[in-house]
Amino acid sequence: LMPISFLSRLQALASAAPSPADSALRTRATGLVESLRRELPEALAVAAIDLEQAQPLATYSVGKGALPAKAAAHLVEVVRLKRRALEVLQLPTEKIEDILITLREQLHLLRVSQDGRLLLYLVVSPYDTNLAIARALLQAHGS
Repeated sequence: LMPISFLSRLQALASAAPSPADSALRTRATGLVESLRRELPEALAVAAIDLEQAQPLATYSVGKGALPAKAAAHLVEVVRLKRRALEVLQLPTEKIEDILITLREQLHLLRVSQDGRLLLYLVVSPYDTNLAIARALLQAHGS
């Protein structure tokens, strides 16, 4: 049987088409990123990442390159590892509220959405952002 390239490409496009649920999740992610940018204009980067696929659905970055997009799979792995740690520590009723990674020049905050589908990622400067406000905004948007 000889493959027909046009049909192969057509099948690939059909299988890559997002489902309505995927489109809704992407729309939600885009709205979350836009809201966080609007409410925290000093943010250095914001992303909403699909936890199941470890893929960024919406990102924003003031720096060069697509920092959140490049880090998405690694950030999801941080959450997975912390969840495993909670199991090992025999804390089955505990749930990750947020994860803070403190760097010299940046604060990286991770928060899993209430429904567990999205990972919200926020990068701010410790010099011009109030950490409590940034955490409260992530909490509000992760509900």
